[in-house]
Amino acid sequence: MGIAVSGGPDSLALLLLAHAAMPGRVRAATVDHGLRPESADEAAFVARVCERLGIPHATLRVDVAPGNLQANARAARYEALGCHFEQVGASVFATAHHADDQAETLLMRLNRGSGLAGLAGVRPWSVFFPEGIIAEMVLVRPLLGWRREELAAVVRAAGIEAVDDPSNSDDAFDRARMRKAIAEADWLDPLAMARSARHLAEAENAVEDYVSSIANRLIWRDGACYFCMGYPRLVEIGVVERILERLGGTEVRRSEIARMVDRLRTRENASLGGVLAKREWVKTSPNTTSDSVKFEKEPPRRA
Repeated sequence: MGIAVSGGPDSLALLLLAHAAMPGRVRAATVDHGLRPESADEAAFVARVCERLGIPHATLRVDVAPGNLQANARAARYEALGCHFEQVGASVFATAHHADDQAETLLMRLNRGSGLAGLAGVRPWSVFFPEGIIAEMVLVRPLLGWRREELAAVVRAAGIEAVDDPSNSDDAFDRARMRKAIAEADWLDPLAMARSARHLAEAENAVEDYVSSIANRLIWRDGACYFCMGYPRLVEIGVVERILERLGGTEVRRSEIARMVDRLRTRENASLGGVLAKREWVKTSPNTTSDSVKFEKEPPRRA
């Protein structure tokens, strides 16, 4: 198993726990984004800890694209980790997300008005496909039932002094502000919020199964799709998302799909991502014609 280790207390605790549970079967890697002067020293510190434990370690240096700094750094980090761990024979790697991270994510997304998928928070595991390799990587998060302080105690008990990333307390970042708010509200229970996120993830899976069953029964004729609406709005959004993907709808946000569905529910035409949707009757059986929405690629626009 690969372990992503930044040098902070959470990832060091994950490293120590994995090493104790799977001695000799752990590989570690640290991503140096080059965004802070201390990052190279922190990677070297993790390398020394791993050497002491007898764990193979690699430092992965990446370039972060301009724009949304945290999002782009995260994308570069997972890409580098996925490629490296696949190369060393670890098709599964773990990150140290824990219950406090889950609580912060849930509250941040509640504050943004996120839907069910967003409120489900960080999943216990996921699959992704790094661009640099032809393989799938399984990403696991085994510490979602642990509190931050419990992990820090594991590191202290091992006699290791973890590094401190100043961005974790920088109010310029949403997560740092949410972390402080949770710390000041002692009546909030991050473990209970993490359980709520897990329940929401289960609900999302149930909705996705329902969406899949409907999507499998859609009528496709001559490159167009006919969808007989009348389901709960959340389900219709999911089905329309599947239709747009198949018709080549690109760079489409779920919030835009929701607005498209709202227009279609009022019997208006709508277009999104190069796909046109309009009401049209469709023959569903030899003796039945049903009111539906026809989705097809938009015709070329006239100059």
